[in-house]
Amino acid sequence: MSSHDSSTPSKTILQVNGVGKCYTKFDSSFVRLMHWAGFSSNAKTEYWANRDIHFSVQSGQAVAIIGQNGAGKSTLLKMITGTVRPTVGTIAVSGTISAMLELGLGFNPEFTGRQNAYMAGGLMGLSQKQLDALMPEIEAFAEIGDFFEMPLRVYSSGMQARLAFAVATAVRPDVLIVDEILSVGDSYFQHRSFDRIKQFKEQGTSIILVTHGMSDVRAICDHVILIDKGQILKQGAPDEVVDYYNAMIAQKENEKLNIEQKRDEQGWLKTRSGSGTAVVTKLVLQDAKTEEEVAAAQVGQALNLVCEVLVNGEIPELVLGMMMRDKQGSVIWGSNTFHTKAVQTDLETGDRLRYTLPFECRLGPGSYSVTTALTRGESHLDQNFEWSDNLLVFDVINVDKNIFIGSQWLPNAFAVTLDKSHTKTVSN
Repeated sequence: MSSHDSSTPSKTILQVNGVGKCYTKFDSSFVRLMHWAGFSSNAKTEYWANRDIHFSVQSGQAVAIIGQNGAGKSTLLKMITGTVRPTVGTIAVSGTISAMLELGLGFNPEFTGRQNAYMAGGLMGLSQKQLDALMPEIEAFAEIGDFFEMPLRVYSSGMQARLAFAVATAVRPDVLIVDEILSVGDSYFQHRSFDRIKQFKEQGTSIILVTHGMSDVRAICDHVILIDKGQILKQGAPDEVVDYYNAMIAQKENEKLNIEQKRDEQGWLKTRSGSGTAVVTKLVLQDAKTEEEVAAAQVGQALNLVCEVLVNGEIPELVLGMMMRDKQGSVIWGSNTFHTKAVQTDLETGDRLRYTLPFECRLGPGSYSVTTALTRGESHLDQNFEWSDNLLVFDVINVDKNIFIGSQWLPNAFAVTLDKSHTKTVSN
């Protein structure tokens, strides 16, 4: 796993080798007692929450751990922080760890926010003098007003998240672990929190993020680890693992599907999954006037996105979805024929469909991709016939518009008025 900056020397801050955690359930308390006394017994069952986990994290690197609920993510984080001991394997941490694993973990509901901040800071190893100096910043960042002096039991979950994050990040740690806790906060605080996470990363803190927000993973992380049934199923670049995970979710919700991945010469990862009952045979970008194929669109150009589909079986209901993303994987736009009320019904083998999506190119200069999805219902979780990530890649160039930055073009110029009606006061 590479560091965040190849020009900056990095060191291994976390090393996980062959880690596994086994929980044992005994048939009775007597059998448990005999086991503790050193006697063997078959009257027990074993459950491995994690098994054979290997990975490392470099200084300044952001790593996401993703997977469905119950996959073993939280158990792994507890072993990394030392609150749970692994049954097998070793974990080596070089530096300080600040972890936000569970909402309210370590807080006393009868203590005020200030008292809980002192208590949690003390558990982090901070002295009374350090906490006295940090408390104004903690209070300011949490932004909970008068509630800072009120008992935690009157806090909303979002307020608890604000306090927990403010305390956990009062001092920049070597490793910051965040497990879903920010998802309970409001969008404003999530934005501020991720800004601080990015700042820490730039300053050399290693980030371990557990989240179901794949956009956060694409935006922040350098490496992604996918865990399924307690084991690492796949790890690698964010686009590769996230796209595979999305396809895997559809696979679990539908019949057995194929998942194929390949990266083109421009670096775009193309992931395809689905039953193949309906497939995209052609996806092109055309000039709306000439209908000629376009590889590099111009800002402001009228375009048509044309998609041709072949039906390979009986389909009672077919929905086409499209999504545009930029080079960083951020979604620029997305919709489907379910929402536009253009669902096709009672299709048979051999039927062919042609979809045309006209639009004005208001994208900024750069490289973009189009993902297509053929499903039965509103999402690919309801009979995924075909999902193709980054099936079409195109560039946008600015030929005749004023220079601008960003991913969106606003087709307006500044209107300026100058008021010279004011009078100058001349002193004698």
